Amino acid sequence: MGHYQNLFNQLNRTALVPFFVIGDPDEETSFELVKTAIDSGADVLELGIPFSDPVADGPTIQKADIRAMKAKMTPAKALAFIKRVSDYKPLPIGLLVYYNLVFQYGVEAFLADFKEAGGTSVLVADLSIDDADEIAPAATAVGLETVFMVTPNMTDERIQKVVEKTTGFIYTVSLLGTTGERTGLSDRVKPLISRLKGLTQQPICVGFGISTAEHAKEVAQAGADGVIIGSRIVKFIEDNLDDTTEMKKQVGEYIDQVAKIIARL
Repeated sequence: MGHYQNLFNQLNRTALVPFFVIGDPDEETSFELVKTAIDSGADVLELGIPFSDPVADGPTIQKADIRAMKAKMTPAKALAFIKRVSDYKPLPIGLLVYYNLVFQYGVEAFLADFKEAGGTSVLVADLSIDDADEIAPAATAVGLETVFMVTPNMTDERIQKVVEKTTGFIYTVSLLGTTGERTGLSDRVKPLISRLKGLTQQPICVGFGISTAEHAKEVAQAGADGVIIGSRIVKFIEDNLDDTTEMKKQVGEYIDQVAKIIARL
């Protein structure tokens, strides 16, 4: 049984998975925000290494990448950051990264160093399932779990390819398009969760466009094993760049609110 599957079974409820860009708005503030998320009820962390061309991400996370890169965050520093987080509290840590960063570092070396830092799984956002072998064998070799994305327009045949290569959880994209806040939950997400549950027993975590506690509640009630919230959290950072105390307060209160709603289901 995989690490995530074991955790989700133990929780017996939907897991809360906040996302942060490592180093946004700077390394120390970023670390304090991640600690705040952990202390406020995060079950799993999804962390992103900033990249200059994050094609899966919308404007909010793109701007976070720019802030982090201006603050001199690099892949090597990001791995050291992950080690600090893991030392603080060893939650499962999923990494969202773009392939060029891994390739430039060296695939095997990067994955081994991420595992050593306390990492649990890796998702390469711009690597299609057809190219999964660029990363999956090396990840498995060092004890990392693999995460791949399923989108609403995927065929059952293509979803089966994702299932075969996934050892962690299936990252279920709730809508067509990039990451970002939405006022309403996509009407595609509940049918997609139901469809996936009929095709696989792999854990299903839903992300993209989940902005409110009510969205998280709906996704949990639809049967998701985890709910991933990124842009809404990153927007708290963007909106409070001149007041880190308020930034941490808003992030903590939001995560606490969502965690309590999920726990009551």
